[in-house]
Amino acid sequence: MLKHKVLDVCCGSKMFYFDKNNSAVLYCDNRELETSLCDGRKLEIKPDRLCDFTNLPFQDNSFYNVIFDPPHILKGGKTSWIVKKYGKLQKDWKPEIQKGFSECFRVLKPFGTLIFKWSDIQIPCSEVLELALPYKPLLGDQRGKTRFVVFIKGI
Repeated sequence: MLKHKVLDVCCGSKMFYFDKNNSAVLYCDNRELETSLCDGRKLEIKPDRLCDFTNLPFQDNSFYNVIFDPPHILKGGKTSWIVKKYGKLQKDWKPEIQKGFSECFRVLKPFGTLIFKWSDIQIPCSEVLELALPYKPLLGDQRGKTRFVVFIKGI
């Protein structure tokens, strides 16, 4: 029996979670970090499991829900607070994000839900959503530059 029903493949500091230690969620990221931001706030990235969203170590069709909130910053210094907080994309970012979508859908159960979060600050969401093909979003919402998009595998 699967302990975790939800997989977050890029949990970062778990900013949008009401319960940052929910036992139903497997929090993953490719890094651990404990530092202070420029305003003195503590930043802690402490996933349950270290892994890369482009090569997930889970079986096909394992999770009911997958959260995909990948880095959305392309330009930023190594020591900038925004890069510390959100991570940074590679210059050749499209194959990385495309592989991330592919892996998220691979580990998602049939008719499971993928929630994708993106910020339009440096790269338009419309350009990123093309990388999810053949899957198409069911619905979405935008708050400022931040977008939440919902996919259901199999429809």
